[in-house]
Amino acid sequence: MTTPQLSCLMSIYLGTQAQQLKLTLDSLAAQTRPADEIVLVEDGPISPEVQQLVAEFKQQHPQLRSVVLAENGGLGRALAAGLATIEMDYVARIDSDDVAFPQRFEKQLAFFSSQPANTAAVGTPVAEFEHTPGDSDTIRRLPESAAECARYVKLNSPLNHPSVMMRTKLIKEVGGYQPVHQMEDYDLWARLISAGYQLVNMPEALTYFRVDDAQFARRTGKGMFAAERQMQRNLVSYGLVSRPRALLNLVMRSAYRMLPRGILRRAYARLFHRGQHSQLT
Repeated sequence: MTTPQLSCLMSIYLGTQAQQLKLTLDSLAAQTRPADEIVLVEDGPISPEVQQLVAEFKQQHPQLRSVVLAENGGLGRALAAGLATIEMDYVARIDSDDVAFPQRFEKQLAFFSSQPANTAAVGTPVAEFEHTPGDSDTIRRLPESAAECARYVKLNSPLNHPSVMMRTKLIKEVGGYQPVHQMEDYDLWARLISAGYQLVNMPEALTYFRVDDAQFARRTGKGMFAAERQMQRNLVSYGLVSRPRALLNLVMRSAYRMLPRGILRRAYARLFHRGQHSQLT
């Protein structure tokens, strides 16, 4: 058997903080099974501090290569541009403010080897933190089995995006990332399930996931209602939900996002930090 090749895909932009990105890059360099390449998409101009950090990391880790976009187009477009350059068997995702556990890639590749050929993506729970990885004991969990994920996608994204590893060929087969604001991952998972592929989650958290006010602001900010409406239309077009169900989803998910920030945080904790699976993001 040939050794599978692995790429890691991430995106940075003008708002990326150098200190946070350093934690991310250091965690990739410390992998027990490092990625064969790290594809870093520069989504428009980046700060001088981030430019310097990336240049220094490249000197020590030549497997890092950049895909440079002249203008900021959002995460979906940036990831699509990066994915188009990847030819390796698997591609792992991580965000520029999150941190991978040292054995993440090793364990996900091993888990993938035990899965059927139609398994397109493997996610994991994520260990949440606010300032420093490990400063919280909360774990964000989602359904594990393929059957559970196929049901869950009708209402919510079944995978924690920064935790996933994917089969490159299958992701490209369904069109890769599309520009659905803040939901490019959910849209991709829905298309994969609609095409007959499986999504699963491992039981073990393998990524530290930053949860702060900025993260909540992105999920409740300008443009989210339009994005939610588009996502529900997509679910209908993919044959996953009926129009009445899509309307109900739109009302429920939009009402959740309209909660005051303090109440929203408490609702988020109740939905994601208990043993039961959540119903909304």
